[in-house]
Amino acid sequence: MSICHYRLILNSFACRISKQMVAKVIKFVFFGNYFIGILAVALSLETMIQLRLSHNTIPYYTLLFCGTVMYYTYAYSNVLQSNSSGNLRSAWYWQHRALVRFSQWILLAACLTLGGLLLFQYYRNISYLSFGDWLVMAITGTAGLLYYGLVGKPRLNLNLRNTGWLKAFVIGFVWAACVTVVPVIALKLERGFFVVNDILLMGLFVKNWMFCTVNAILFDLKDYEDDSNKQLKTFVVSFGLRKTIFFVLMPLCLVGICFIFMFANYRHFSWLPLLFNLLPFLLLLLTSFSMQRERNIFFYLVVIDGLVLLKAICGIVAMAFVLN
Repeated sequence: MSICHYRLILNSFACRISKQMVAKVIKFVFFGNYFIGILAVALSLETMIQLRLSHNTIPYYTLLFCGTVMYYTYAYSNVLQSNSSGNLRSAWYWQHRALVRFSQWILLAACLTLGGLLLFQYYRNISYLSFGDWLVMAITGTAGLLYYGLVGKPRLNLNLRNTGWLKAFVIGFVWAACVTVVPVIALKLERGFFVVNDILLMGLFVKNWMFCTVNAILFDLKDYEDDSNKQLKTFVVSFGLRKTIFFVLMPLCLVGICFIFMFANYRHFSWLPLLFNLLPFLLLLLTSFSMQRERNIFFYLVVIDGLVLLKAICGIVAMAFVLN
């Protein structure tokens, strides 16, 4: 064989190895929920920029990232015990169960260390937290625990994942609280007393709630068959695909869009920042219409969750065109 043939073989082999490596990295980032952690940080950054507030500290954002990844990975704890499910994501967790268990312990240690560090460094500012701040954190934390049935075990076994219609709204509420209200509360702890515009904060909260709720309902499309077999009355199981799109997803998107216009009017946005804020919701509507045919798991993890990242980026970029 000539040198050219050897080069072709080596190039082909190198290309195959590189593609395999890229595929492994993609699965690790998206299946391992690390992309979800990035989304939580990105939305929190968007909130602080849109409210014209200082950013939280790096330890806080690191804590948010680690906590989000650990929380979402917990959903697959049953897969780590037995290979009972045949879908691609569950198969990945079973194949990498030792790594996932180890990473969960690392993430837990990181959360405890970072949480302790923040409390030790800023405990003097706890007095600045109002009763409303504590109430928001308590409700958000309780809703997050109830989502996995971690409250009331073993007698009550309260699990919001099995509540059908309420499931998506709980997910959206927890996300909106964690990336809209909690960063502001954390900033009070880190920086002391400051004034925040409650009207703007509430508008951002509702906008994020609607966006994340629609995102959660779109993910229910992926679990339609399993939810139907379990008799879990999600919107898709109860209404069917087309009615869910036209009578659930569209109205929720419109509610979010209404709050964008209210927010833009209150802040005296010009057409350009308004357009940037509207773009993710318009794309979310377009994506909803496209869900009338079957999609693979990567479409949900990359495209649908990618819209959340796009929303954060658009919200941040929009503020570059706002003078006040």
